[in-house]
Amino acid sequence: MRIAIVAESFLPLMNGVTHSILRVLEHLQERGDEVLVIAPSTQDTDVADEVYGARIHRLPSLPLAGYANVRVALGGVYRVKRILADYAPDVVHLASPFVLGWRAAQAAHQLGIPAVAIYQTEVPGYAGRYGVPFLENWAWNRVEQIHLLASRTLVPSTFALNQLRGRGIPRVDMWRRGVDTQRFNPDKRDAGWRASVAPDGERLIGYVGRLAAEKQVEDLAVLADVPGTRLVIVGDGPQRAALEAALPRAVFTGFLGGADLARAVASFDLFVHPGEFETFCQTIQEAMASGVPVVATGRGGPLDLVQNSRTGWLYEPGDLPGFRARVMDLMGDDAKRRAFAAAAHASVQGRTWSVLGAELVGHYQAVIREPAVAPSPPVALSPRAANPGS
Repeated sequence: MRIAIVAESFLPLMNGVTHSILRVLEHLQERGDEVLVIAPSTQDTDVADEVYGARIHRLPSLPLAGYANVRVALGGVYRVKRILADYAPDVVHLASPFVLGWRAAQAAHQLGIPAVAIYQTEVPGYAGRYGVPFLENWAWNRVEQIHLLASRTLVPSTFALNQLRGRGIPRVDMWRRGVDTQRFNPDKRDAGWRASVAPDGERLIGYVGRLAAEKQVEDLAVLADVPGTRLVIVGDGPQRAALEAALPRAVFTGFLGGADLARAVASFDLFVHPGEFETFCQTIQEAMASGVPVVATGRGGPLDLVQNSRTGWLYEPGDLPGFRARVMDLMGDDAKRRAFAAAAHASVQGRTWSVLGAELVGHYQAVIREPAVAPSPPVALSPRAANPGS
């Protein structure tokens, strides 16, 4: 097949969207498919123009205010339409579409090219976290418009499936995420690394992710004084300086990747994730593959990943005393924590990227065979979006 992947974000920025695209590109290269990636430009001059055999077409972009390494592509629908018309793909893959993806959804629709949209980022939910709650209704309207145009929408969790279907989005199917169980494995646990971050032998409570408002990393302050523990925060982002000031006893490693990340995760005793806007949460799955139990907020993707009282604990969103209590429960009981760790590791075996890649190709093939999506009337705000108090 000829596939055009339109990426809202891509290398050198590493996040959940980029990670998923890279695994997809790897799978498509193994199949021998021809792939074009359309992505925002970057100021980094040391970036490849080909990744896993896919050619990268960069569009001019500007940095997002307050988050300089996130870039927003410029230009209109016509520019994307011209690129797609010249490339003539069999299918367009919209990776976490919102700005560039909205233009690509319109362009593909106008050209009669089937599009598979991957719902991976709950952008409307970010509005409140960034102090602009009045934009939430507008953002949901944009999400609805994109996915109404798509031939098929793929979501990574039951929560996301119900969320979009509840907003009237048709043609929604599940497509989860794979995990590299060779890379993320209990064997990567490293006593030397543990001693380097906790020289007094404390147990490690770890977090991995962007240090940004939507991740709610500041909620980890309730764990700062859990006896006999050290909080380790892996990642970088615009909130790092503020978080370092708020959590002076925590160890901040900065961004880690590859073998360094696998070693860090496997060396944790407990993994925590307080963010409420995760459509999946790949880092939870990587922690579980590493034999580390999880305490996470009971909303979004973690609902599918964490089994209460078996692989970890879920707590009610906003219930920070409950969050602390569940962490205390596992950090104070070595036998229970080991049992949860073993169950967490077992629960993710078999979730390989090759299996998930084959599923995705099946969705591509299905939309290529199906009739084109008929033009839709202008999308009005859904009743829920129009009445935020309801």
